[in-house]
Amino acid sequence: MTQFTFRNREAAVRRSSYLLTRLTAVVAGLLLTVAGALTLAATPAQAASLTQVASFGSNPGNLTMYAYRPDNLPANSPAVVLLHGCTQNASGYFANSGWQKYADQWKFALIVAEQKSGNNANACFNWFEPGDTARGQGEALSIKQMVDHAKTNFGVDGSRVYVSGLSAGAAMSAVMLATYPDVFAAGSIIAGIPYRCATSMVNAFSCMTPGTDKSPAAWGDLVRGAYSGYTGPRPRVAIWHGTSDYTVAPLNATESRDQWTNVRGISQTPTSTSSLPGGTSLEVYGNDEVRLYRVSGMGHGTPVDPGSGADQCGTAGAYFLDTICSTYRDAVFFGLGGGGTDPTNPPPTTTPPPTTTPPAPTCVTASNYAHVSAGRAYQSGGYAYANGSNQRMGLYNTFYTSALKQTGPNYWVVGC
Repeated sequence: MTQFTFRNREAAVRRSSYLLTRLTAVVAGLLLTVAGALTLAATPAQAASLTQVASFGSNPGNLTMYAYRPDNLPANSPAVVLLHGCTQNASGYFANSGWQKYADQWKFALIVAEQKSGNNANACFNWFEPGDTARGQGEALSIKQMVDHAKTNFGVDGSRVYVSGLSAGAAMSAVMLATYPDVFAAGSIIAGIPYRCATSMVNAFSCMTPGTDKSPAAWGDLVRGAYSGYTGPRPRVAIWHGTSDYTVAPLNATESRDQWTNVRGISQTPTSTSSLPGGTSLEVYGNDEVRLYRVSGMGHGTPVDPGSGADQCGTAGAYFLDTICSTYRDAVFFGLGGGGTDPTNPPPTTTPPPTTTPPAPTCVTASNYAHVSAGRAYQSGGYAYANGSNQRMGLYNTFYTSALKQTGPNYWVVGC
């Protein structure tokens, strides 16, 4: 009896020891599982990168779409479409143009289109082919479908979409602004060509150099014909060109200026001019509706200015020329800086137009900073506005010069 009891007790001890061992193993496994889950939760999300989009529509132009969405991109953010030049590709233009810096800083998406060598041996967008430059067709429609995809899948604000490109990409930017004025709020044409200057490869070369001279009305009619019957707002346009560009003649900058000022219904005489870094002159037309930047001595390429300054960007190299950061100024022109609003309209003011007999007009030409200091203008959101008329004069700084004419008590208009 005693031996039996002892053996029972020994077996019970062994069973208890076994159960304790199993329980300890289970608890340890649970702790490892929880620790692993916590580790995964603590791992940061993968950093934003340029990513190919496999499918974005019928893609009749057979282009490739890439997208860049900065980390923590808010809903209803703006987007900029980028179009590279000949012999370039999407990743190279994205890496060197400086757009990633401001997309990260000011939180907007980038849509980067890429041409395929099967469409063009030099990877140029076919800006001279009628089937690729008409609304609802070819490459133009493919790019528009990229925007549609971004609006649907990325939450992009459809009222704040912009386009910028270099050379053939700039000519294609003009195509998008002409054919889809209901899609793009503004655009930038860098070393580009007016819309519909060429309708075949044969006359494309003569458009590039020496360039084609048409009247502003003739150029404007080509844009108006791109979307017949359209009566909505037209995009604002910035034009960049090097004065020593021997690939695309500088005459194209003047002709593009004539085209887009005519489309906007404004004079071909600038309302203000200013000198900027990098040997750059800026002519502003209308109420900052069209800008023309001429970069002295620069050849064919996108103006960049490597550095860490707020207005510096990009990497110098082939077709990325160290002069001035065009991307910074385009982003500001588009209204992307400081929250992404597009200040196309002057802010409201409580100053009413004059009701008394105005004095003889007085004209003053000075920097926008000096105008504000003297009480002829005021600044809001980094821009200067004329007192009374509320006309926008350009950026509020000492580099922008404007001519103001006084037509009444504390009532000034741009231009003398």
